[in-house]
Amino acid sequence: MASIYLIRHGQASFGAENYDQLSTLGQRQADITGQYLEEIGLAIDVAYSGSLSRQRETAERVMAGLGFGEPILTDERFNEVDNDEQVRALLPGLATGDEALAEIAGRGMKSSKDYQKIIAAVFNAWVHPDCAATGITPWSNYRDGVEAALRNIIATVGSGKNTAVFTSGGTIATAVGLVTGAAHSGFYQFYEPVMNCSITRFIYSGSRISLSNFNDTAHLALLGAQLGESLVTYR
Repeated sequence: MASIYLIRHGQASFGAENYDQLSTLGQRQADITGQYLEEIGLAIDVAYSGSLSRQRETAERVMAGLGFGEPILTDERFNEVDNDEQVRALLPGLATGDEALAEIAGRGMKSSKDYQKIIAAVFNAWVHPDCAATGITPWSNYRDGVEAALRNIIATVGSGKNTAVFTSGGTIATAVGLVTGAAHSGFYQFYEPVMNCSITRFIYSGSRISLSNFNDTAHLALLGAQLGESLVTYR
């Protein structure tokens, strides 16, 4: 039996000019995750990351904690969904028919709570089969890319091996939705709750792949309690 561990990046810099970088807490989360994986003796044979800075730095910090000496491979199919282009293309139309959504959009999405409501609306519109937005990445292209990236790991890494993939919440939600056979309306339920540096595990044998655990942050809760630190975050 082989495993793929999908690890969300540590806390990024929400509200900063450059979101795509780990906060000080995000760096700590990544370091603690690497420490935890080393302490439980998890051997990672192959490591992948998306190309985003927050994904790459998380990968580097976690794998350094494991003493991993191999290159971390980059696969852009593990990059986050492009929330910004979805907001630009879909939010105006959605807000026209939804006063509550229009009010939230008018506030500028500066709070995490408002931002999440906007993301929920545009993501669910994006994955709907009737989405006719042009000029943005189609959901089918993104979904198929994530599936192909997972299948590439299964085909190239092989049996009895452990692969770590450092990625983002939307990517993890897409992968979990695919593996569990979710309908288009079911993918967002896996997106909203994904925590920073959470661990989601798939197990596979041959071409069969199954979800073993989802969005696990027990390592951060345990070590945080032992160290007197608050390490579990959503955004």
